[in-house]
Amino acid sequence: MAQAALGAAGLHFDELSKLRVLDPEVSQQTAQLREECRAFLDKIVEFQKIVGSLIELVDQLAKAAESEKMKAIGARNLLKSIAKQREAQEQQLQALIAEKKMQLERYRIEYETLCRVEADQKEFIDQFIFQK
Repeated sequence: MAQAALGAAGLHFDELSKLRVLDPEVSQQTAQLREECRAFLDKIVEFQKIVGSLIELVDQLAKAAESEKMKAIGARNLLKSIAKQREAQEQQLQALIAEKKMQLERYRIEYETLCRVEADQKEFIDQFIFQK
């Protein structure tokens, strides 16, 4: 009866027979909730660590991908410049070939002209020798 009167007044005895303001059942539920909250908080902290390491890994992969992308762009630009250099070199060589062909044609015409002059001179010499 004393416990009922105290319970009505909001006072309770715990398992150690100490006077408490809180009902022992509510106190036990509160302690259990506190433990569940600590476990939940530990899981959240662990989850944050996992997510943090995942974010770091993704950042590293993004940096590596960006680096490879830059290397690929550099290689592509180098390839384009080499292609342009080869094209310019080919044009120079084509111009040189055309120049050499023109020079060959001049030499051929000059050779034919000299052959005719030589033939004319031989004919003149032959006529001169026959006249004497």
